[in-house]
Amino acid sequence: MNLRDLEYFVAVAELGHFGKAAERCFCSQPTLSGQLKRLEEELGTPLLERFPGGIRLTPLGEQCLPAAREALANARRIEELGRAAKDPSGGPLTLAAIPTIGPWLWPRALPRLREAFPSLQPLLREEQTRVLLASLRDGRIDLGVLALPSETSGLEVLELWDEPFVLAVPEGHALTADGPVPLAVLADLELLLLEEGHCLREQALEVCQRGGGHERDGFRATSLETLREMVRAGLGCTLLPDCAAQPIEGVRLLRFQDPPVRKVGLAWRKVHPRAAFFPKLAQALQTP
Repeated sequence: MNLRDLEYFVAVAELGHFGKAAERCFCSQPTLSGQLKRLEEELGTPLLERFPGGIRLTPLGEQCLPAAREALANARRIEELGRAAKDPSGGPLTLAAIPTIGPWLWPRALPRLREAFPSLQPLLREEQTRVLLASLRDGRIDLGVLALPSETSGLEVLELWDEPFVLAVPEGHALTADGPVPLAVLADLELLLLEEGHCLREQALEVCQRGGGHERDGFRATSLETLREMVRAGLGCTLLPDCAAQPIEGVRLLRFQDPPVRKVGLAWRKVHPRAAFFPKLAQALQTP
């Protein structure tokens, strides 16, 4: 038994699919399947029940999964300790951001990271808040950029910036203004929002309630880009975080007089070997 076998097992257990697990582990599907078969032979009993269309864990597999995750996390911690001792600001570092921040943050932040920490090798991911927090806690990622407040118990959190919301309306909409508008304009609007699972949805709903607005039934988007396209098509209005409030033909962006904001923060495990370095890295992520 080796760590690679455990990595394959955890990937299949979490994804429920051999092909997707092989992609995550950067190996061929036959290699992954063969290694798992040998692991089961070594243990003398199956870990996985294979059937057409998927897999499920056997009772032993259910028992072994937490231990396998812990073993991989411990191995990563040992690697981190070695890297931290050698150069806390260098080497691989996995950073994840929620999808309503990452696409706009990384292009701006990466040049600053390269300039400030030339030996750093950032590995970037996008994850919804729930997955991001779970990945932080089990050591699959080092740092997470997310909207606050979130369930960050057991994690160190540093606030990065406050980001205002902007109202996006279709070109030609009855709502006209030469300057910032009061939040009360939402009372006359049906707003398009993201689907369940995005923390931005909950934050936008809270802003709607403060302004007296409500969600339009039957329309939910999977991304901010989709929301903007829905507005451009004249299907309604929406609230965008400032990072996504880029000029787009057919959409008018209206700022609020007393803008509601979302807080953006950086989170990491308190026991991370490179924890002392992360506040310095946060300075490169913060907006100018």
